[in-house]
Amino acid sequence: MSYSNQLDELGIERYLEKYGEREMLKLLTCGSVDDGKSTLIGRLLYDSEQVHDDVLAATTKASTKFGTTGEEIDLALLVDGLQAEREQGITIDVAYRYFATDRRKFVIADCPGHVQYTRNMATGASHCDLAIILIDARYGVLEQTHRHSFICALLGIQHFVIAVNKMDLVDYSQDRFDEIRDAYSEFAARLNVKDIHFIPMSALRGENVVHRGESMPWFQGSPLLDHLENVHVASDRNLVDLRFPVQNVLRPNLDFRGYAGTLASGVVRVGDEVTALPSGKTSKVKTIETFDGKLDVAFAPMAVVLTLEDEIDISRGDMIATPNNAPSLANNVEAMVVWFDEKPLTSGQSFLIKQASAQTSTTVADLRYRTNVGTLRRESAPQLSMNEVGRIQLECARPLAADAYQKNRGTGAFILIDRMTNATVGAGMIVERKIAKDALARRSESHDARSNVRLHDKRKVSVDQRRQRLGQLPFTLWITGLPRSGKSSLAYELEHRLFGQDKFVQVLDGEILRMGLNRDLGFSGADRWENQRRAAELAALNQSMGVSTIVALVSPLGFERSQAREIVGDGFIEIFCDAPLEVCEQRDDDGLYERARAGEIANVTGIDAPYEAPEAADVQLDTQHQTLEQNVQKVIDHLKQRGLLDE
Repeated sequence: MSYSNQLDELGIERYLEKYGEREMLKLLTCGSVDDGKSTLIGRLLYDSEQVHDDVLAATTKASTKFGTTGEEIDLALLVDGLQAEREQGITIDVAYRYFATDRRKFVIADCPGHVQYTRNMATGASHCDLAIILIDARYGVLEQTHRHSFICALLGIQHFVIAVNKMDLVDYSQDRFDEIRDAYSEFAARLNVKDIHFIPMSALRGENVVHRGESMPWFQGSPLLDHLENVHVASDRNLVDLRFPVQNVLRPNLDFRGYAGTLASGVVRVGDEVTALPSGKTSKVKTIETFDGKLDVAFAPMAVVLTLEDEIDISRGDMIATPNNAPSLANNVEAMVVWFDEKPLTSGQSFLIKQASAQTSTTVADLRYRTNVGTLRRESAPQLSMNEVGRIQLECARPLAADAYQKNRGTGAFILIDRMTNATVGAGMIVERKIAKDALARRSESHDARSNVRLHDKRKVSVDQRRQRLGQLPFTLWITGLPRSGKSSLAYELEHRLFGQDKFVQVLDGEILRMGLNRDLGFSGADRWENQRRAAELAALNQSMGVSTIVALVSPLGFERSQAREIVGDGFIEIFCDAPLEVCEQRDDDGLYERARAGEIANVTGIDAPYEAPEAADVQLDTQHQTLEQNVQKVIDHLKQRGLLDE
């Protein structure tokens, strides 16, 4: 039903009331150049009767000058409004369009496809719930398809529509559609996206956009608009963790002090106990104020003013949360960043960081790695160039109250600002963080002990004396490989052999660490990294005591194993249990891989988490074709060659 018909039937007041009750869906279109993004939006607006007569007349006139569809109206011009966009037939800036149906309100961000405008695309995607990723049926999945998909997943979008466009140019071939779907599905298996929907269409001809495509009877799914009206996104919102970044303190008179802001997540009620961060002071919510009056309860993303029962020093940039569920306070930030600036990002650079309503200065302490958007492999890199994505560590001047981005988009996102030009040079997403038990009692926290602690060696027993007492040269065998590649079997057989030679040796495998020293860690990327770091530190302590250590961990990333080698120092020996994924899956008696492929568990190395095989391991073992005894002997021989065991 058109706007005019609805107004005639309902009247202006009832129409506005009904319009306000509809759920809103924010979505974007992205993909490679000339995939038909603007044409798709134009067709969506045109066929759903969302284009006003004056706009349609102007577009028809512009089509005679800039159009690419002959005598027909060029629907892309409904979206591409810049002169340069119309002249070149491309999208440069993000264009927003608004429309509604009887079921939903929509905000569409039409994002550019060129690589140099990736930052524009990332900006548009940061506020969206769903991504329409267009693929030209003639060319299939391209690198820019990978790039945009990866960035959308990185920005927390959990609903993808893969629109295989221009099916009319491939004779509406089902085989071609299936080929593209299979190719994209193989790539998307490495993305953390829960909902991916494929639709073949011709935006130019209007098939499977608003109405079903008669030329594709083999496709039994719903057209695009029907899917957009029915996709469920309400559960994506975080209504569990109360996060209220304070944007302004209102003090109109001596009798009122209110804290204004927008709820980033969670629900707040009158009488709730809350904590102000970073001070850690607690109080209770006295009132919830809005322009329309007071409320008893408010939820994200409402803009409200909170008043508290107690006078607490709270200012712009502070965070209000619940005492038993507060974000961690830390000066160190681990994050993925999309780099926007022409000047590359390197370690040591300083910026301003803006996270929620807080802003402070920050320094890039470390550039961990760069992600190859085509393969999703992690690569070591001295810098990040424009439009590249990588993981960095930031050291902030003031502690930030932040969550992991996957948990809370509002408090897990930040931007980096150039101090001189005030330009936004990067957009970041904070990775998994752990809440320190005493975080609320401190105004700052540093995870880098070297910046606060100085070692005063008061030991009276040297390392050499300990080694002489035990009668051995200690070493650390760091065994890496895919799950079920034979690491633990090798570790315990080596321990048995070495113990039989009167050697002092200890095995550290995943189960031992997870059930003891590291039982507070989860299985996120950050927690796995910390799991390995602690294992390396323990192995280094063992070596200083003259005890050898056998560490059996997947340790999937090269830079993490390099860090372990640096921590342990001399005596570190990297052993690679080399077995193909299919062999490891055949050995999987516990059903780990089976559950991972079924989507029951996530972050399983080899399935939805990467494994970077060592390029030059000290010892490489063929655990597929060689027996356990043969591989153990190969390690023993290596230790003898290194002079760590007697012949």
